[in-house]
Amino acid sequence: MLNHDSKKWLTKIFGKNVKFNEPMFRHTSLRVGGSAWAFVTPESFEKLSELIRWSKKKGIYCMVIGGGTNLLVKDGGINGIVVVLKKCLDCIARTGGGKDSVIVTAMAGTKLHALCSFALNNGLKGMNFALGIPGTVGGAIIMNAGTAYGSMAGVIDSIKVLLPTGKTRVILKQNLYFDYRKLSWDRKITDIDNWQPIILSGSFSLRPSDPQRLKKQAVEILKARKKRQPSGLPSAGCFFKNPVSGKTAGELIDLAGLKGKSIGGAKISSKHANFILNKGNASAADMLALMKLVQEEVLKIFNIELESEITIAGE
Repeated sequence: MLNHDSKKWLTKIFGKNVKFNEPMFRHTSLRVGGSAWAFVTPESFEKLSELIRWSKKKGIYCMVIGGGTNLLVKDGGINGIVVVLKKCLDCIARTGGGKDSVIVTAMAGTKLHALCSFALNNGLKGMNFALGIPGTVGGAIIMNAGTAYGSMAGVIDSIKVLLPTGKTRVILKQNLYFDYRKLSWDRKITDIDNWQPIILSGSFSLRPSDPQRLKKQAVEILKARKKRQPSGLPSAGCFFKNPVSGKTAGELIDLAGLKGKSIGGAKISSKHANFILNKGNASAADMLALMKLVQEEVLKIFNIELESEITIAGE
């Protein structure tokens, strides 16, 4: 746990913007998870940078989360500090471009739907693939969020990151390595060992287009998404990555006869088998047990190892 001096420092710097022993179920879309030692919402970039430098110096684990929409926190909670960027990094602006493209920069704490709306309202093509995806821009970048219509890898131009030294770096697209729900880069660029730099913003290369056509497409995409996916109960969206080829994770889980299967308060959706829902009283252990059952059954029947798409954190 944090000692008295650490709590005193955090309270002095962040005031009402720090909470101690904060239950993480309040901050994840799955609504499960134990407590974090501290939960901090910095009001400025300067205070964010100060927190990161301090935590590195003290050797205290620091985890940045976005909207908590792709996160499962275990029941033992997080032994460290959880940071949310929505107060200090929430802005969208045109920052460049030419005749055929426009560069739009969005800060990491910005809601992804706000970036999609900005693009639509300004007649910019490229972000419609992300319509309906919850969470923040920073989370979407680090997870290479995407749908059948595209992914962040297709529109990113560069990212800006914060190092634990307080310095920042811009990493261009050619040095970013996107994979399925994953982003990495050469660690030599950020000169840091064992410390994951924090994404501060992303710049996106979009193209001018007909606003009415874009908005019509947006309505169709959102309608199809609503029809296909369950709603009403807490979830983290698709729980498993789709195999490289063949049937989707949802189809495999359905064919394994697991649609509607429950363990404790966790249930596989009867509408879309790649959604694990919280019926209202689920624990993280319930979610993980159901995840393990799905993986074991799909492996046994189809000899395919399903990999979790969500981030699992905590003790």
